[in-house]
Formats: sequence, structure tokens, C-alpha cells
Amino acid sequence: MMTVTLSLFQFVTNLVAAVVAGPSAHGLRTDDLGGSWMAVGAGSGVVVPANVPGSIHGALLRAGKIQDPYFRFNDLHYRWIAYDNWTFYRNFSFSGDVRHQQKVVLVFDSIDTVAKVSLNGRTVGHTNNMFVAYRFDVTHLLLLGSNEISVAIESAPSYAARQNRDHTSYSVPPACPPHKQHGECHANFIRKTQSSFGWDWAPAFATQGIRLHVRLETFAAAALEQLSITTHLEKHSEGWQVAVVAVFDVASPVSVEGSLLLEVPALDTIGSQNFSLTQSASRIEFVIPITQNDSVKLWWPRGEGDRPGYDATVTFELDQGSIIQRNAKLYFRTVELVQQTVQGSPGLSFYLRINGRPVFLRGANWVPADSFLERVTRQRLENLLQSVVDANMNSLRVFGGGIYEQSIFYSLCDELGIMVIQDFMFACALYPTEPAFLGSVRDEVSQQVLRLSSHPSIVMWVSNNENEVALARNWFDIPEHLEPRYRSDYINLYIETLRNVLLQEDKSRPFLPSSPTNGADSKREGWLARNPYDTHYGDVHYYNYTADCWDWKTFPCARFLSEFGYQSWPSFSSVAEVSLPEDWQLNSSFCNIRQHLIDGNKYILQQIHQNYPIPVTQNPLRSFQLILYLSQVSQAQCVKMQVEFYRRSRNEVKHGEGWTMGALYWQLNDVWQAPSWSSLEYSGKWKMLHYFAKDFFAPVVPILFEDEEDLMVYAVSELNFDLKLILKLTVYQWDSFQPACHLNSSEFLLYARTSQSVLRRPLSTLLESCAHCSPTRCLLTAQLMTSNGIHYGQRNYHFPVPLHRVKGLHGLVKVAAVNPAGPQRFTVVLKASAVSPFVFLDAGTLHGRFEDNGFLMVEPVKSVIFRAWQKTSAHELKRKLTVTSLCDVFQK
Repeated sequence: MMTVTLSLFQFVTNLVAAVVAGPSAHGLRTDDLGGSWMAVGAGSGVVVPANVPGSIHGALLRAGKIQDPYFRFNDLHYRWIAYDNWTFYRNFSFSGDVRHQQKVVLVFDSIDTVAKVSLNGRTVGHTNNMFVAYRFDVTHLLLLGSNEISVAIESAPSYAARQNRDHTSYSVPPACPPHKQHGECHANFIRKTQSSFGWDWAPAFATQGIRLHVRLETFAAAALEQLSITTHLEKHSEGWQVAVVAVFDVASPVSVEGSLLLEVPALDTIGSQNFSLTQSASRIEFVIPITQNDSVKLWWPRGEGDRPGYDATVTFELDQGSIIQRNAKLYFRTVELVQQTVQGSPGLSFYLRINGRPVFLRGANWVPADSFLERVTRQRLENLLQSVVDANMNSLRVFGGGIYEQSIFYSLCDELGIMVIQDFMFACALYPTEPAFLGSVRDEVSQQVLRLSSHPSIVMWVSNNENEVALARNWFDIPEHLEPRYRSDYINLYIETLRNVLLQEDKSRPFLPSSPTNGADSKREGWLARNPYDTHYGDVHYYNYTADCWDWKTFPCARFLSEFGYQSWPSFSSVAEVSLPEDWQLNSSFCNIRQHLIDGNKYILQQIHQNYPIPVTQNPLRSFQLILYLSQVSQAQCVKMQVEFYRRSRNEVKHGEGWTMGALYWQLNDVWQAPSWSSLEYSGKWKMLHYFAKDFFAPVVPILFEDEEDLMVYAVSELNFDLKLILKLTVYQWDSFQPACHLNSSEFLLYARTSQSVLRRPLSTLLESCAHCSPTRCLLTAQLMTSNGIHYGQRNYHFPVPLHRVKGLHGLVKVAAVNPAGPQRFTVVLKASAVSPFVFLDAGTLHGRFEDNGFLMVEPVKSVIFRAWQKTSAHELKRKLTVTSLCDVFQK
């Protein structure tokens, strides 16, 4: 048995720290240098106003020098921007009495990426890691009055290529992404968003800019750089112990004396400690117990309980009267990664226990919300993350080819109860391991872990995405005699460097060496498993675009699925925003270049062909629109089939496989308007998959499938209490709303947090007994309810044959009315002539969300609520509204 028992006391700081100076004004002075800058291209000579924080692409767009970078082929046309070197500069005035101040530091929270920083014509430092904050001592360079600051940023592709050329002892693959991705080469040689060099879901905009805030800090004693508070649940006393870590920038060459005070009034907890700081020993660590331990209320993930927090104050009092005070919100929770033997199966389990309770992770993978990170506002993050919880998800995995998200992302996840599996930013590549590179990685890991460890939402660290399996499966065609070299580099980077730093900064969470991985078994094999896809251990990634996704037997029955999925195109209105009418066919240059997956459009069409009718219209535009619609139907149904398979496998073992405790599909969101695996479009609009996710991730759900010749129905519950339920099975003919028959089970007990079989019948016998139904003429629906009619979960369905084989599928759906239903709420009334599958409403360019969509309509009239995200009217909504069902595909 192997169980990692970990705990956490969470501390989330406010965005603004209160800094109070003593009587002699020797506190911290902060001068914000953000706002209006200028930028000039060394090669192009282009000069434009620039915003800080911001990117050069954003500056050029605002100045009218370029069009929308996402329009048509602009991701290719605007490569000149990334190939140029851009210098950002501005003048600023510095005034005030600084005679008593000892140190002035220029602070950059993030520069993208390789830059020389100068003040008044003198170089003060260099940067080469986008994920690291830099501090430069400018005490003797700063002038009273006018000053000039400049940040000369080198072309990221040029820098990466030079680093690769200089790495002459051996190659570090991959050199370049597949040609289909239209990307840049050697992303693994620069510590920058890896996907900004191009990915199969992302364009290559190798941005430059001052990504986050820049400021001057002036102080006499010391400035607080980072603060983190975590705890361990002490095993013997079962009491919470609070661990405070604070890192300072010390001004004086002599020691600085101070005291720390932590107050948690609601828990009657107060603790203090004196400390001494020097320039070589500028870090303090402090541990105190929580006084009212029995009063602590725990943070729970979404669907498991509440998320109470506690107000706290941390005060540092330094020499000369300097006081630094920070307000905080405290959270408590424990997390354990359980890897232990499974009865009836080889291998080990793999699941999370939160506060001692096993939790099935239901969710998706998160990628950056935009190629230009300054455009990702709090409001945009709120909308995306609200869409996560509204779809009954409780978890996200932050993908290692993107970024460590801004702090507000994690704070929102804390509030919403979204568990986060956090990758470090290494993905699908091998990396150099020279001392300078490893030193930069150490700084990156230390800073990011200290910044993020206070968030209860983060439940696991993962060192990289798919790099263990890349070595195991030899993705990069490494000759056998060179394998030891690359395996040694892997251990050096992820275990001896990254993991060691992580364990110094945060022991409160589980650590995985990669994803996918065999977890404890990978560690036993020296951190590199022979087969990281082993379904008996760890987590698994799975993609198969050619097998019929309606056949659940093609899916691996692993312990935990952290990636799987299928592509679709975004809605036509999203495509139209960035294209011209000549682009509106699947074989156009636009559609071929926009598709970054090799044979991606072919795979989409292949999945459609297997189970759905193909449009018969002679109208090319209508045919294109229907193909986009069918791509979303196919994606939604494919992921539905896979998630349902994993949910019903959560507590059973068959043929040695099963006990599945997590399903995170790839991917949640989009970085631009293009075909991808996402369930949310770039604008935040829900694809059909996201509406499906709301149902297949529901806490209680019936699941129908065929096993051999039998119809099976499982009931699945993530609730923490038992339910007495009845299964209502209904059979319909495709050409009638009148049920062919009903079958109600006797009352059964659905146990908490379990999946159980509630019905098994020969399908042919069942259909024959229902008005002589046949697989081609009928379908089945299932609903779970109490004896007094209370429904749990949505109605689910089963189609006995592919839908291109059914008979009687001719129901047409029309919008009968659109009526106001409240502030920016509207009721859409639909009428159908017969049973209609995959009824999908689209409001075009009116952004908003329907309460239900992509549904099976088994009634002649249905009302759906639309919530608009912008001011509109019922008339405007009706004008832009379209409704499509599978029956429309048959119409010429």
C-alpha cells in the first residue's frame, strides 16, 4: 500500500498590500511605471505607443499598423513582428526626499522574454525567463527628476534558434513542430509559453512585451518579495500547524531586525516571532499552531461542501519603524494521492482524497485564453470559470505548454471550488540541462510555487506534459546508444532540480513526475516507466480518431484519464468573424491552414460518416454550416460516450481494469477561432460538447449502453448520501412523440459515491415488446426519479444503431416565439413535428448562454431560457437566432 498523506492551510493574499511608513518615512515607497510607453522595431523602424502591461502585437493593433491578428492568414503574414527586436521605452519623473532611503529596486513581475534592461543609458540587467520576476538594484543610477527606462527585447524565435545552434554537444529534440502547425522552431530552448511557438490548437504568435507590472520600490530596511503560508496536519495531535515563508530584499549590508505577527481572530489564533535578516540570509520561516483547532471549517471542492475562509492579518515590523501589513483569506483542507492495491486487479489505485473523502475528478484541461495575454481580463476569466462549474465540473488541469496563470485565476478557483492540477511549463519536448538553464528553472519553480502554494484549489503539481511517455515511446527517434544521455537529462531536470526545489517550497501536495505517468510505479522504475500508458497505474492520455467512438470497448479503462478528446469546428458565426465568404468550405485554403492537426478535417469527417447522415443540400454555404454543426454533434457524442464509460467504471474492476476516478477531457477553452478539441469557443460561447458536459458530469446520472446483445443501465452518484430511486425507461419511435412503451423498475438504493448496474435486458426482446419496435425505428430514454416524482439528473438516451441507418427521422424544429423573461433573459419557444435529436440553438454574434442545448426533443413544444451577456431585445435575438437538428441534414 502506498498512500501520500498531505495537508494544507491556505493563505490567499489580497492583490494590494498595505504598506505603512514609520514616523521618519522609512517605509516602502512604490512608483508604478506601467501605463503609456513607446515601442520601436530595430529592423522595421516602426514606432508606436505601447501599453504596459502589454505586447507588441497589441500596440501595433491599437496604432492601426496591423489588422486583427486572428483574421484569415494573419498568423502567417505577421511573422515579421516576432522576427524583429522591439525596444520598449519611456521617460518618468522621480521626485521626493530619498536621503534616508538606502535602496531603490526596479521590479518586473514578468518580461516576455529575453531582454536587456537599461536605466538612463546604463544596463541594469538581463532577463531570459517569462515565468520569473526580476529585481534590479538601481540605487546609484536613478536621478531626481527625469529618467529614461528602456527594455530591449530580442526576437524569441531568433534567440531560441541561437541557443539551439550553440548547443553543439548533442541535439535536444524536437527541432520544429510538424509543418501542419505552421509554427516556430526550438521552443524548448526558451522559457516562454511553449504554445506561443505554435501547437495543434494554437497559432504561432511569439509575442514580445512587458507582460506584467513594472515598478520602483524604494526602502531603507527591507522589502517583502514573496509570502506563502501553508500547513501540515500534525499526525499525532491532529492539529493544524501554520508555516509562514517570507522572502525579503534586504537593503542594508548589516543585519535588519524585525518581528512577525500573524493574527486569525475568528480562530483566536495569534503568533509572533523575532527575526534577523541579512543580504545573504533574507528568508524567514515560522510555524505556529491554530488555537481553536476544533472550530476550523474545511474548504471543499465543488459539490462536496462549502468553502469558508478566515480573515487574517500578517504584519512585519522592521528596523527604523517600517511596517509591512498584508490582509489575507485563510482556507483549510487536506489532499492525499492514494496509490494502493486494488482487489481483483494488478497495479495500484490512483485517486485523490480531499479532507479524507475520495473524490471523482470531473473536468477538462485549461490552455491560455488568448495568444495575447494582456487581453485576458478578470471578467473573461470569471465567465470561463463560471462555465466550468455550471457544467457540473469540479476540476481543471492547467496544461504545461501554456502559462502559470495570473493569481486571480486561482483565487476564482478557490472561491468556486474548482480543483486544479497544475503542470509546470514543460511540454512535448526534451530540454537542455546546462547549469544556466537549470538555474533559471530553479528560480522559476521557487517563485511560482511560493506564489501559488497558498491556493486551496491547487491539489497536485505535475512536472511536465507527456515528456515521460515521449522518452518511453521514442517520439523523437533517438538512437538506442544515446538514450542514456536523454534519460539522465530528464532525471536531472525534473527530479533532481524541479522536484527538489518544489519539496523545499511546498510539501503539502502530491507531486507527479509527468502526465501521463504510472505514478508510484514510475518512481519505482527510476522515474521513467517503460509504459506510462499502463491502465493499471497513474493517469493516461488517450486519442483515437479512427475507431468508432460509439463503441465503448475501444476506450482504455484506466485509473484516471487526464486527457482524451475529439475535434470540432467552432460555430459558423465565430468562423465568419475571421474569414471571408470564399473561405466557407471545408477544403478552402483558410480551413486547411486553420486546421493544425495533421488529417484533422479528415478525422472529423470520418467520425461523422460512421454514425450520422451527410448533408444532401446543393447549397455550398448551407453544406458548410451543416458540416460545422455535425462536427460539434460528433465531438459531443464521442466525449459523452467516453466520460460515461469512465463514470460507470468508478468502483468496478473487469478483466483487471477499472476503478476509474477521474475524467478530464481535452480541452476546455480556445485560444483563437479554429478547429480544436475545446468545449468553449474563443468568445466563451458554449459548444454542443459543453452543454453535453453539463449532463454527463451531473452528480447523478443514468447511463445506457449495450454489452453483447443486452441493454445495460447504470446509475451513478457523486452525492455524499444514499438515494432511493426508480429507473423510468421509455421507448419512442422516431416518427412519433407518443411513447411506444414505458418500463419502471422497482425502487432501489443508489449508494453514495458509487456506480451500480440497475437494469440488464436483451435489447431485441425489449424492443419487440414495445409496439414491435426495431433498432432502426426506435430509441430509448432513461430517467432517475424518486417514488414521488422528483427527478435526479437529466434524461439520458440510447440509439441502438447509427443515426444514418434509422427510419422515420424527419422531425423539423422551428422557433415559435421569443419572449422577454427578465433582465437580459429570454424564453425561446420551440415546436417540433416529430422526435428530433441534437436540437441546437445559436444566437450568432449575440453572446450569451442557453440553459439547455443540443438536446433530444421528444415533445412537440419545448421552452429554453437564453441569458444574454450583452444588452439586446427579444426582436434582435429572434432575428439572429437559428435552430438546427439532425433532421435538417436530410433537407435539400
